[in-house]
Amino acid sequence: MSLKVLTLNVWHDQGPWHARAPLISRWIDRLQPDLIGFQEILVGDGVDQAREIIGDRPYETDFGAAMVLPDRKHLRFGNAIASRWPILDREEVQLPDRGDWETRAALSVTVDSPHGPIGFTCTHLHWQFNHGFIREKQVVEVADLAWRRRPRNGFPPIIAGDFNAEPDSDEIRYLKGLHSIGGRSVAFLDAWEVAGDHAAPGEEGRGITWSNRNPYARVENEPRRRIDYVFAGLPGRAGVGRIESCRVVCNEGDDGIWPTDHFGVIAELTTEDRSAGDS
Repeated sequence: MSLKVLTLNVWHDQGPWHARAPLISRWIDRLQPDLIGFQEILVGDGVDQAREIIGDRPYETDFGAAMVLPDRKHLRFGNAIASRWPILDREEVQLPDRGDWETRAALSVTVDSPHGPIGFTCTHLHWQFNHGFIREKQVVEVADLAWRRRPRNGFPPIIAGDFNAEPDSDEIRYLKGLHSIGGRSVAFLDAWEVAGDHAAPGEEGRGITWSNRNPYARVENEPRRRIDYVFAGLPGRAGVGRIESCRVVCNEGDDGIWPTDHFGVIAELTTEDRSAGDS
């Protein structure tokens, strides 16, 4: 048995939202994830995009605001988590910013799963190419949050989100234990690097999640890249939380409509304690 974790930036209500939302819902039916991290969710004034996507499917949801949209003060913009199992507790933190209107946050929950408590953190970092110095500060806070809230003696902490940074950036290298920031270091595993479907055709074999094959992304005239991730702490000798597979999803259009401007990532982690079989 495995734990399925999906991350997806839903592009709030841009483009044909009411045509896009059902496509996202259909992907959830197709993938059957246990935990979902959504980014760019809008909530407020009768709007709750996570609940609209989930509908009557058996998931609990939670939302953490990152900012109020400057042109629509009645709407909060942030991260949402959907869990197949009860959410026991939660914590949200505001991340470092540049002192202007754009702010980011992380939402972390503890889930009461049949496999024991699971700590799951969802985030979305600053987006501009020259904001690496802010993202470096942000990943330190995100990693601290996930590690501090991890359940003991069970699943390693899981982080999912849109990091707006490529794998060789200092901010992502920090999360993987390959770079220190401010004299500090951590070590999470990048699910795609560990178990990605590298044999998939085209961009999907490289884990690309911002693709010019997607017309919503193509209009931005940005290069294709991998910027959406699922990370997990090391599984330990028992093997619980070992990353088994990872692939790019939500990557198909339907009659000219695409789910969002990003592709998603789904990872599967083992739920079995294999230590009993060790000799």
